[in-house]
Amino acid sequence: MIPVYPDSKVALKGKKGLVVGIANDQSIAWGCARAFRALGADLAVTYLNDRAKKHVEPLAQALAAPIFLPLDVMVEGQIEAVFDRIKSEWGQLDFLLHSIAFSPKEALHGRVVDVGRDGFLKTMDVSCWSFLRMAHLAEALMKNGGTMFTMTYYGSQMVVENYNIMGVAKAALEASVRYAAAELGPKGIRVHAISPGPLATRAASGIPEFDELMDKAQSKAPSRSLVSIDDVGNATAFLALDGAKLITGGVLYIDGGYHIID
Repeated sequence: MIPVYPDSKVALKGKKGLVVGIANDQSIAWGCARAFRALGADLAVTYLNDRAKKHVEPLAQALAAPIFLPLDVMVEGQIEAVFDRIKSEWGQLDFLLHSIAFSPKEALHGRVVDVGRDGFLKTMDVSCWSFLRMAHLAEALMKNGGTMFTMTYYGSQMVVENYNIMGVAKAALEASVRYAAAELGPKGIRVHAISPGPLATRAASGIPEFDELMDKAQSKAPSRSLVSIDDVGNATAFLALDGAKLITGGVLYIDGGYHIID
């Protein structure tokens, strides 16, 4: 049987997606949102707080996002409020992008063995548990199957200097992806961890000596190039297509092959 490939401009037409994690026009989530929208998807977009709103609102408008809401996962009830709005306005959700992470400076900049309980819990709460909570709420809205994405990094698998406790959180996040994929797969829901190479995002600015990490990635990656938010967005959007319906539970590295190099 000869496969029929959809027109790329409407491959996601009629699909509804939630994008969490746009902070500005350098965000990975922004690259993904543009790719989803280019394929015809309708998007719900969130912003962290009032200070972030002024940076995110013009981007949401560029996406013609009909749903634009605040979402700080550390504020009780805000996650649920977003999903309640999606349920009332759309009644469905076809894909979810979780692109947020956080660690208090004193936790991130210290040794893993020195991390205090409060710093550890905040890191895990935002960077891992929030994805599981969103997955739980999204499940009921993905009545005809769907796709869930979260962002990870190579520091989950290997010790990356200065990545510290975030590497522990990302390892937990990747394990969560595997378990969620196994549990939700019978309902036609796929779950993916996306692992970009180093990117100059606002979140990355909190990692000490990040410029050196980017230089190393560019010089050692087989492609000899750094990844862009558009590279990440295009690859992520592909996994939301029906043609990727049997891909689930894994980590997709978008790093020019850097992760295969010692």
